[in-house]
Amino acid sequence: MKGKEEKSAKRITVLDEEQHRVPFSKGLTANAIMASGLAPGTAYLVAAEIEDLLVREGKLEVKIRELRGIIYETLLRRAGKKYAENYSRYISFSSLNKPLVVLIGGSTGVGKSTIATMIANRLSIVRIVSTDAIREVMRAFFSRELMPTIHTSSFDADTALIHPLPPHVDPVVAGFREQSLSVLVGVRAIIKRALNEGTHIIIEGAHIVPGFIAPEQFPEAFIVPLVIKVSDERMHKDHLYVRGVETQGTRPFQRYIKHFENIRKIQDYILHMSDITGVKAVECVDLDTTVSEVVEYIINSAYDMARREKLLVEAGNIV
Repeated sequence: MKGKEEKSAKRITVLDEEQHRVPFSKGLTANAIMASGLAPGTAYLVAAEIEDLLVREGKLEVKIRELRGIIYETLLRRAGKKYAENYSRYISFSSLNKPLVVLIGGSTGVGKSTIATMIANRLSIVRIVSTDAIREVMRAFFSRELMPTIHTSSFDADTALIHPLPPHVDPVVAGFREQSLSVLVGVRAIIKRALNEGTHIIIEGAHIVPGFIAPEQFPEAFIVPLVIKVSDERMHKDHLYVRGVETQGTRPFQRYIKHFENIRKIQDYILHMSDITGVKAVECVDLDTTVSEVVEYIINSAYDMARREKLLVEAGNIV
């Protein structure tokens, strides 16, 4: 008890780049450390260790650059070079005044929403938008007669096609493409709004098809597209079952199973587009491992873009 009282009495102050004094926060420090790919619990332990170190060494006022160096060295010692470098790269690109836009695609039930929420927490991104929500808004403005496919699910949009298709064209894929192209009008508007506000954003949904939104359309942002996949059919069905339970039947499992073949066809099409465009596809098996892989990929992609655009003054911004 006495140790905790002594620590709380010794307030640590951090001097930012503008020489403003802000109190040291374990929570905020842990958030920054999570961007390295460490799990939340481990990140908080590392943040607590850093606080103990500062108190022990009598550093009750520390410059932000020095604090980042201490975090880097602690990560290097505790977790290894990969995590330390991830942290360094995250700080390097996140200090730039350029929004990060993460686009997460994948078929129904692969875990996009869960993964988006977890990476938003690790990267301190407060805005997440689902393409399902965008489609729902569009339904209120555009009638079934005007835009028939947006009034269906992504996996049965073929039932709303009104024009005949060539014999070699799969109607499931054609319906999905038509719905996606319609919804992406709203997605582009959301991206433009985020750029105008200068905010980071994650947009997730089946309608985020590789190649349908070109990053070069938005040079004012770091655009990082990726796809989540579940190769094993049994595991994919398990995901859909859990989804049905967690939503208390608002997304009924039996309806997904009825259209499971269509859902898998759409995944095959999305992965085909991923291969053509070179967009990364991440296998979702273990959630924590997948989230760490996605976070690392986002950080490295944004950092590499910043390097190519010569936005970083120096590679080693931390140490």
